[in-house]
Formats: sequence, C-alpha cells, structure tokens
Amino acid sequence: MKHILLGNEAVARGAFEYGVTVASAYPGTPSTEITENIKKYESINTEWSPNEKVALEVGIGASIAGARTIVSMKHVGLNVAADALMSISYPGVNAGLLLAVADDPSQHSSQNEQDTRYFGMAAKVPILEPSDSQECKDFVGIGLEISETFDTPVILRLNTRISHSQSMVELLDQVPFQLKEYDKNPNKYIVAPAVAKKRRVVAEERLRKLEAFAETTELNTVEYQSRDIGIITNGIAYQYSKEVLPEASYLKLGLSYPLPRKKITEFIRSCKTVYVIEELEPIIEEKIKSWGLSVIGKDVIPVIGELNQEIIRAAVLKERIDGVTSELTKDIPVRPPVLCPGCHHRGVFYVLNKLKLHVSGDIGCYTLAAFAPLSSMDTSICMGASIGMAFGFEKARGKEFSKRTVAVIGDSTFVHSGITGLIDVVYNQGNTTVIILDNSTTAMTGHQDHPGTGCTIRGEKSQAVDFVALAKAIGIKRIQTVDAHDITELERIVIEETQAEEPSVIITKRPCVLLKNSSLIHKPLSIKECKGCKACMKIGCPAISFSHSRAEIKKELCVGCELCTRICKFDAIKKEA
Repeated sequence: MKHILLGNEAVARGAFEYGVTVASAYPGTPSTEITENIKKYESINTEWSPNEKVALEVGIGASIAGARTIVSMKHVGLNVAADALMSISYPGVNAGLLLAVADDPSQHSSQNEQDTRYFGMAAKVPILEPSDSQECKDFVGIGLEISETFDTPVILRLNTRISHSQSMVELLDQVPFQLKEYDKNPNKYIVAPAVAKKRRVVAEERLRKLEAFAETTELNTVEYQSRDIGIITNGIAYQYSKEVLPEASYLKLGLSYPLPRKKITEFIRSCKTVYVIEELEPIIEEKIKSWGLSVIGKDVIPVIGELNQEIIRAAVLKERIDGVTSELTKDIPVRPPVLCPGCHHRGVFYVLNKLKLHVSGDIGCYTLAAFAPLSSMDTSICMGASIGMAFGFEKARGKEFSKRTVAVIGDSTFVHSGITGLIDVVYNQGNTTVIILDNSTTAMTGHQDHPGTGCTIRGEKSQAVDFVALAKAIGIKRIQTVDAHDITELERIVIEETQAEEPSVIITKRPCVLLKNSSLIHKPLSIKECKGCKACMKIGCPAISFSHSRAEIKKELCVGCELCTRICKFDAIKKEA
C-alpha cells in the first residue's frame, strides 16, 4: 500500500513500523509534525517535553531501559540538547536511539542556519540524510539498526524541504519489537572521568567500524552514467542535482558521517570533473580536500541559503533557462507576517511602546512586536534569553536602568528555558521586571500543549504549572496577573512594578484566539463616524485598514476582541447589532 506523505509524516510512520516505543520532542519548525503524527500511533508512548534537553534525556533513559526511541527537534533545539548528546556519545545505547533533527536553510523560521552535521562530527555519532519521504521512513529503521549494531545514538538529519515536501511512500506492517533486557552496567553508563576515559577509546573504535561500514552500506550509492561530470551530494541537493544533470554520475551519500573515503576516492578518479553539491557548510568538500583530492564545491555553490535547480544549473553548466527566474517580475506589495486579529500579545506591546521601555524579548509569535507599528522589542536572541539579558542590562547599567526595562517571555518559552533566568535574578539580588505572556499554548509552532496548559500531547488532563506559585517558590514577592487586553490596568501595573525596588513578575493572561473551541471570538466590530486620528492603527491589527481619511474594519477578519475600542478616544468603534 502506498501513500503520499510529508517527510515528517514518513518519519513518524517509520517510528511506528520499526518498533519505536518512546517518542519525545519539543516543537520547532520544521520538525514539529514528526511528533504530531507519532501521537496517532497508540503503541508509541509520546510526549511534548519542556525543552529539547529534557526530551533527549527521556530518550536516553528509555534507550538504556531497552526501548527503541526517537527524539525530535529543530536544529537550534540541538544546541539545547547538546550537553546530553555529547555525554551519551561515549557510553552508547542499549535499544536504538534516533535523533531526528531538522535544519532550516534560508532561515524560514529560525534565528540561524547552523548545520547539524557539525554536531554529529563533534559527538562522533553517525548522520543519515534522506532525500525523499520514502527514505525518511526507511532511514528510521536503518538508523535504529545502526544504533543497536554500533552501540551509538544516530542523527537523522532533515531539512525544511525534506520535512515539508510530499512524495510516495510504501507502507508496511509494524515490525514486532520486544524491549531489550535492561543492562545494569555502571561501568558503561556512569560518565565519571574514570569510566569516560575508557569509553572515549570505545567511541574511537566505534568510529573506525562505522568508517568501514560506510564503504559497504547501500546508504551510499554510486550511479555511473556520463563520467564527464561526477556529483557527490546528499539529501535534498541530490534531487535538485538530478533534475538539472540527469546524465551525470552520482555518489549519493545517505550516510554523510563518517564518509566512505575509499568509495569517494574511486568515484573521483573515475570522473573527469567532480562537484560536491551540499547545502550550507562545505563539510563533505573540506574533508575530501583534506585527503588531497580535487573537487569543485563552494567556490561555485553558495554557502548561504537553500539550493535549487537554478543555482545548480548556473554553477555547474554556467547557463540559465530563458524565462525561468526566482525573481518576481512585478512589484508586489510587501506583506510581512503580523500578529493575528485578537492576539493576546497586541495589547501588551502597545502598552510597552507607549511607555517607551527597553524590552528584552524572546522567541515566539510575540517577536513580531519588534516591527512597526508596535515597534516595542529591542532584542531577541534565543529561547529563554530574555530574562537573563534584561538582568545583564541591569548588571551593566545599574538598577535605575532596570526601572525602564522589562523582559517578555511566552508561557511555553518560560517553561522551556526561562525559569533558571528568573532564579538568577532573585539569587543575585536583581531588580528586573519579567512579563510572562500566557496565551495557554505554544502558538508559533502550531498550538502544541506544554506543562503550563495542563494537557498532554494526546489531550489528557495533567497537572498544569502554576506560574504564580512557581514565582513565589523562586522567591519573587511581587506578582500580578492581568488580562492582556485590559490595557489601562496593564499600564498601571507595568509602571508600578518597574518602579519597585525588587524583582517582579507580571502574568498577562488571554488564550490564543486560534485555539480550538475558543470562547474569545465574537461578532465583528464596526466603525461609526471615524475622526481619522489613526489611533487604532497603532495596534497593528490586520482587520483594521485606513483609506479615504477614515479607518475601516474588515468583518471577515475581525474576531470582536474589542482591544481597538480601548484605544479609540472618540468611542467610534461599536459592536455589530
């Protein structure tokens, strides 16, 4: 039976077919759909973890306990999980442990373009790279087998196009998998120096065995045709290259680390000119050149952004197809992403802009508040950084500066990695004000639950984190909760708390209007006798437009949240009758 599946759906199917028992993850584009699809398989114990480090630690524990396990995250999530990855590399695994990590070339939804292959090399663990949905499924099974055969975690490296493109996949029955016997073995799994020194030797021996495996595995395939041009490639770059150069010879690297030196050398010597076509960093190219072999790579292939057929055609064939261009031929109005109508965040950032505060921001939908017309966020670096950075400003410029500064962080991001920053503020006698934007979901990645929502990935009721109680337990004495759209009360609270002589937490509450069965969607509003002051335009609601000297509300977009009624001084915005 065959189905057309997204790459992420195919990974989930592979987890089911090849006996995965435990799946953990933190949502992050482009990896989110892996775990959202795994949850459909009742045989797999699936969870959203508070962050990627915890997800991998759960995976490590499950693997050592004898369960085949998959842990999913995006590339920057691997930064958070790196401590666990680097530490489990030496001890190895029991049952198969697969890390599905999705890179994001061109930064469609990420703060950088980092290449996950560097992590595999640093950790000395093998990396598999599928080039279509069928391989996404198949490589899950192969990766689990490699993990168990070589006693190692395995990275399944995806990217945006592989994760989010569809192709045909043959579905198979589930392969029965029994839990492996738990091996109580402190001399393997206690990474104290005396043990870890011995395991480092084992890790190096394992790498040599993997190098030998790379020479013979069918993951690395040679396709000889015209030997005038040879292409060494991997992942999605293989598909692009095949479309442009169907007659060339190919060495397709499904196992991109460690590399098959003998096979690569033979291939290069068999072709007149050889190109290495890989997205992002020249990892394969530089390794080949270190062996004294001649290839063409990043001197013609860009190191920045995604590849495509046009780029490869221009780089290798030095030609373009007439009429085919990636540039738009007509001027089209710019349509930047905006906060949704009725968004929890809009009123908060309207107030922060009005008060002209320095705002230390974080990762989430609310990062959009950095741009016009809200223009009320100064910094946003990585998950959970807002609190520590705001405290850093206080450390650098003194407590008086903190009275003009707030940190803003979403509820999911606070759970992910913001709590320790708040502990640091209290412990080191800071004065920072933190605003937790509680919209009851992980909105930016598609409305996943988290420990603050009181629901598991399958919608089961669970214990919700009480942010007020948590802040009190940390040592925060000043805590206030307010409706995110009650901008008058919110402004009063922000002024009060920023002027206080001790750290404080403000929790703004209003569920995301896009949550299923939202009770916050009401009849649309309308504008009567507009004075043309444009005050309502300052909140940046996409339902409000301005033309012919008056504001108008698009009924098909308005959710009736009434935030604009609190902005209009002329009482011109009314509910529809």
